[in-house]
Amino acid sequence: MLDMLKPIKTESLKEVFIARFEELILSGKLRIGQKLPSERELAIQMGVSRPVVHEGLVELSFKGLVEMRPRLGAVVTDYRKQGSLALLESLINFQGGRLDPALLDGMLDMRMLFEVETARLAAANRSNQHIEEFENLLERERAADTDNAELLAELDFEFHHLIALASGNPVYPLFLNSFKEVYTVLSTLFFGDPNNAKWARRKHELLVETLKDHNPNMAAKVMKDLLRHGAEKLNALTGNQGVNP
Repeated sequence: MLDMLKPIKTESLKEVFIARFEELILSGKLRIGQKLPSERELAIQMGVSRPVVHEGLVELSFKGLVEMRPRLGAVVTDYRKQGSLALLESLINFQGGRLDPALLDGMLDMRMLFEVETARLAAANRSNQHIEEFENLLERERAADTDNAELLAELDFEFHHLIALASGNPVYPLFLNSFKEVYTVLSTLFFGDPNNAKWARRKHELLVETLKDHNPNMAAKVMKDLLRHGAEKLNALTGNQGVNP
């Protein structure tokens, strides 16, 4: 019973402020180039403190939704040109948990380019400690309930993140972390079908065998097959017609 009770999360005023402006900007209600009221005016209009407004604007700026200009204040920017990876989660939330087909195709293509290479490097550079961690993770995957899509998505991210760590490139795991929220949203959708969970686990087991054998080419092939299958399933689930290599 206690395992089923999750902590109650109350959004902070800053989170509410950010969500309000994300909706206004992404919906086009605030136009590109439009100047926002001063921090003092925003604080009064929205009934929050100036620090809340300032911190919210800083995060919106980090995401590429506004630009903080000296003596002018915050101005709405074109997020398609200046947005960061942090904006992907906001786009999914704004679209009710869905991704625009072009963005979904872009995510899947990026994973194909990025993760096939990390698998190749992991096979060449992995340590014995990495193999032990992979074996432990596979045991957790085998024990996981195939109806628990959220848990399976978390385990799947952990598996792919461990591959990035085993690659020996210190930037790859950081890059993967930067879009974890989007990654797990898509994976949860994928693992909504228990058959996908069983298929992915078998591919994970095969991939670990290629890492044990120090076989970079086979590791890259298995990863490519894994990602191609995932892309096909996600496209079918979302009604997207995109075709990935």
